[in-house]
Amino acid sequence: MRVSESRLHQLVAAKLTAAGLDPSDAGAVADVLTFADLRGIHSHGALRTEYYAERIAKGGITIHPDVRWERTGASSGVLHGDNGVGHALARRAMEEAIMLARECGVAVVGVRKMSHSGALSYYTEQAAAAGLVAVATCQSDPMVVPFGGSEVYYGTNPIAFSAPGVGTELISFDMATTVQAWGKVLSAQEAGEDIPDDWAVDERGRPTTDPDDVEALVPVAGPKGYGLAMMVDVLSGVLLGLPFGKDVTSMYADMRRGRDLGQLHIVIDPGRFTAAETFREMISKTRSELNGLRPAPGFDRVLFPGQDKELIRARYERDGIEIDDDILEYLESDVIHRNAFEQT
Repeated sequence: MRVSESRLHQLVAAKLTAAGLDPSDAGAVADVLTFADLRGIHSHGALRTEYYAERIAKGGITIHPDVRWERTGASSGVLHGDNGVGHALARRAMEEAIMLARECGVAVVGVRKMSHSGALSYYTEQAAAAGLVAVATCQSDPMVVPFGGSEVYYGTNPIAFSAPGVGTELISFDMATTVQAWGKVLSAQEAGEDIPDDWAVDERGRPTTDPDDVEALVPVAGPKGYGLAMMVDVLSGVLLGLPFGKDVTSMYADMRRGRDLGQLHIVIDPGRFTAAETFREMISKTRSELNGLRPAPGFDRVLFPGQDKELIRARYERDGIEIDDDILEYLESDVIHRNAFEQT
């Protein structure tokens, strides 16, 4: 089924408002989910709405959080989130980081105690739209076996990066530190499709192609992804005095309690290191030079990071966003949630 961006946003916001969120927070979630779907990142799009609705309805997200901004240094700060809506908190934290980076040249802002916040690139692209460079990291619940191990310890622990080019151009990437994100497994479950055999392992640690048999994911590039997952856990967990490693709370267990997650935004004003316009011109030149490289056999062209999402966005803006029929039926129904996610 295809649906317009505005209609999808309206449906998601209405569902989360019905679940109990303040309309402004529901709109923040809808902004991020629609952002993801519009770029083909369906694992972080409207698919997540019912999960959020269930956790909100059960009390696992603070509807009226006591949010407090604490500036901890000349260029640093912490947003204390009281387990409020992660999307609204992450956006607010990036706004604070943007202001600090403009003032100081560099900003490091953490979010302490938040719920799941969706696609990280939404927030780094906030900074790019302001002419700044950004890196963001966030925790995820344990579902990854470390390189050489057979028990889960880290989460998918994503990293996002964005930098501005000329005008509205930018380069951007958003990656899990696993071969694939958990949301992609969920998408395969929803679609009844197999997954590649290098994404995940079953309960005995064997590679599996059945998304229903997935017990754990595996790090990208073995020890390299393992090291990146550790780095993200330190930056967005240990650094903020939050639960880390195997003690990060599960996304699906005990949905009546807050998750106490952490996130970190690092924002840089390129004008403090070179001429700002020169920087933007070089980013745009990077885009065009990558496109101009000779493609490898089996490829039509070389894409710059994030270009695949730009191409999908252009198509979806023209033709409508592809949404699974079951998801759209749920969004259009009067059902708040079907108690489908909590694991006991």
